[in-house]
Formats: sequence, structure tokens, C-alpha cells
Amino acid sequence: MNDARNSSAFPASPRVVVLGGGFGGLLTARGLAKAKARVTLIDRRNHHLFQPLLYQVATGGLSPANIAAPLRSLVKGQANTEVLLHEIAGVDVKRKVLFADDGSEIGYDYLVVSTGAGQSYFGNNQWAATAPGLKSLEDATRIRRDVLLAYEEAELEKDPARRKALLTFVVVGAGPTGVELAGTLAEVARRTLAGEFRSIDPASARVVLVEGADRVLPPFAPQLSEYALRALTKLGVEVRLGWKVTHIEPGRLELQPVANKDAPVEKLEAANILWAAGVEASRFGRELATATGAEVDRVGRVKVGADCSVAGHPEIFVIGDLAHFAGADGKPLPGLAPVAMQQGRFVAKLLRRRLAGRDEKTEFSYLDKGSMAVIGRRMAVAQMKSLRFRGGIAWLAWLFIHLMYLAEFQNRVLVLFQWAWNYVTRNRSARLITGDLPPRAEAPAKPS
Repeated sequence: MNDARNSSAFPASPRVVVLGGGFGGLLTARGLAKAKARVTLIDRRNHHLFQPLLYQVATGGLSPANIAAPLRSLVKGQANTEVLLHEIAGVDVKRKVLFADDGSEIGYDYLVVSTGAGQSYFGNNQWAATAPGLKSLEDATRIRRDVLLAYEEAELEKDPARRKALLTFVVVGAGPTGVELAGTLAEVARRTLAGEFRSIDPASARVVLVEGADRVLPPFAPQLSEYALRALTKLGVEVRLGWKVTHIEPGRLELQPVANKDAPVEKLEAANILWAAGVEASRFGRELATATGAEVDRVGRVKVGADCSVAGHPEIFVIGDLAHFAGADGKPLPGLAPVAMQQGRFVAKLLRRRLAGRDEKTEFSYLDKGSMAVIGRRMAVAQMKSLRFRGGIAWLAWLFIHLMYLAEFQNRVLVLFQWAWNYVTRNRSARLITGDLPPRAEAPAKPS
């Protein structure tokens, strides 16, 4: 068996395997730095990613390296920790073995699973090729490329209808990601690109935000949703509330009112359709549930107990977006970075106690620090329990908190400098189109 447990670099002591280098997994691994254990951090990518700022990479405000850091650099000072680049395909809980993509087996004594969530298309996975989500650096750089190419192609386009389609950007889903993306796309069109083209006016670009609910930012207080709607409208975003997407194809999508299923569909021509409407747990969650007999909810999250462990398997923990952990109100905790971070610290502390021979019963308790969403320049909303903020104060709070959550000090300095430069100049210097240019797309056939 090709198993890193046999490595001479690690003494014979209990092995803790952490799957996923996101917020939960990284905080777990870091919390075990001085534990009497061999810690193995496994991820299919070599970097930790600060997902809340992906939309800024997608819109050219930040470079990918500004919001990511190599996992090895983040744990290099931990003598008991190794990092493996693997895709994990399955698990045998009886043998306590993970199956890697290269056919190797990786044993564990304790397993912490924090593999996160991906984009959900509600059973229409074929839409993914046309309407990318925003969950990875690859997604962000693809969106950046497609958005910027749309302006370049519009500059060359002679057909007014095709040019209009090229300059139409549709964002599906008005949660925080969708609102942030739509607001920034509008600012790019009306501010950043002003004066840079000769045949087109970027300010004529149409940014459409589609949401099935009756307000934007549904998890937020109604007054904050109302403020966000006014702010988006001020930026020039066309907000379509109470509409659902029924079909997507290259260059076109179809919409229908949620309240009237018999209403005729509305067809919208758009070169760029971006998806921010839903999430589903990573595939490994169902693999783990099948192996352990654990329950999963409708989006594939694994139901866990009060200590974040899987029922019947006190050696297996599931945290972050993959975990269905019932909060004080009985509802599952939201898929937010603070939840994953707090669970990571909790599980690390619990494991340190167990490894030290103190198997004390303990329960995870989430401290809700609130939610935030930025809409545009000096426009944001924040709610912290009974407190509500909006406007410039919320925007400054959002900037500070997101800076502090970045994993490396170097990233904080770079992002702070980049934000300051963008604010003063209104320029977004990471507007790069990389790779070979694709052949110019033909205009979609006109509907009959």
C-alpha cells in the first residue's frame, strides 16, 4: 500500500487526515500544529482560496495571487504536517482508508472532511458550460476573459443587434455573490472602461440581475434588501425579481415569472450569462454518507452531531459547507466562511484534547458575527444580530473584515494597496485577457 503513513519524516503517532484546504480544513490543520499527531492536509489544488473575493478577480480588480496562497507555505512551520495533492475518490470506514485518484490508499486514525460546495444548477447541469458559476480561480479567470472579450468583440461588431447582445450581461441569483458581481459589472461598464473604446460606449452595456424571490439578498433584513435594490438601480443594474430561468443556451436564456407558470417565456439575448443561484455539497459528501450510513440533506450536506462528528463514527468529522449542522433555531448553519473557520478551530481543539488523553464531551456553538455584502463604491450592507448598517460605514467594515480574513500578511498588504489604487483611479489593473483568442462567435439565430 502506497501510504504516506510510512514516511520516515513522521513518527509513529496517531494520524489526522484533513480533506480540503479551505477555511475549515486550513484552520483545523493549523490548530493541530503542536498536537502529538501526524497531520496530513489533502486537497486537489495546491492553494488556499479566499472565495469571498473571487468576484473581484472575475471583474479585473484583483489578480488571482492576491486572494490565494500555497498550502505548503501556510503550514511549512508545522513539523508534524504534510500536504498532499490528491483527488480523493472514496473511503473505507472499516479499514480507515481513503482511496486517492492515483490508486494509492491513505490511512487515518481521525478524519476531518471539509471539501466544501460547488455550484448547483437545480438539475440542469448542462447549463454549466454556458453559464459559469464562481467557485474557483479557474471560474474567475474564465469570467474575466469572457467579459472583457465581449467588449473587444463589440468594438469590432457592425451588426447593432449582435453588438447589443455582446454588451448584455446577465447574472442569475441575487444573493451576496450575485449582487456583488452585478454591481461591479455595472461599475466596470460605466466607470472603469470610460473613454477606452472608440466604436462603442461601454456605459451602454446592460447588466441584468435575475432573482426568483421577491427581493435581493433574501437572507438579509428587508430594509437592507431595499437599500441594496436602490443602490443596484442607481448603478444602472436592471433587477428582475420574481423571475426564474427555464432554459439557457449559448447567447440566450429564457425567463418566466415564478408566480405564473402559464405565462409565456421571455427570451433574452446575452453573450455572458453568469450563475450565482445555488450551491450543492461536494461529491465526496455522498461518498462518505454511503460509507457511514449518515443522512444527507437535499443539497448533499452530511448531517453531523453536536461535536461535528458523523453518527456512529466519532473519529470522522465534517465541517464547513459540507456539513449540515443544526443551529439553535433548528435550521442548518449557513455556508459562510466564519462557520467553517469556527468549526475548524473547534475540531482542532477537540482533537488536541483526545490526543492528550482527555476525551471530554463538548459541543460546537456558533457565534454569529453577522453577514455583509458590498454593492459598489461606498455602498454595502451589514447585519450583526440586531444591528443594521448600510452605505459607507458598512463598506468600510466590509473592507476591514475581508482584509483580516486573508490567510497571509503579504496578501493583505497587496490587496489593501490594490484597493486604494482602484479607489483613487477607478482603474482595475488586472483586466487581462489570457490564452489564445477564440474564433469570433456567430450571432445566434433569431427566434422564429
